Amino acid sequence: MNKRKIGKEQEDRAAAHLESLGYRILEKNFCCRFGEIDLIAEQEDYLVFVEVKYRTDPQISDPASAVNYKKQQRISRTADYYRVRCKIASDRPCRFDVVAETPDEIRVYQNAFPYRGNGW
Repeated sequence: MNKRKIGKEQEDRAAAHLESLGYRILEKNFCCRFGEIDLIAEQEDYLVFVEVKYRTDPQISDPASAVNYKKQQRISRTADYYRVRCKIASDRPCRFDVVAETPDEIRVYQNAFPYRGNGW
């Protein structure tokens, strides 16, 4: 199975899990010139930008650890673009979550990292 197909399956699995927790999925695989955001959702009053990471062997590395500073910057810039494009109010609360998946487990890290863009 190729990586793209595995990635889509894991993102679909993460979306279903988030929906079971009360998230409402707005977008999957939002792409622009700044980067990609796996899932964009709403939960209560928050607009949530979600990065999904999957690892077959959690003993080698925690999936969430793959969301390094550079990746956080890219996600933040992409979130900025999304907010402007969709005319999201500047006072709308936003956060960045990470969904860490293994074959046996799904963990959701709310507020996994702070905004790392040019300013909100």
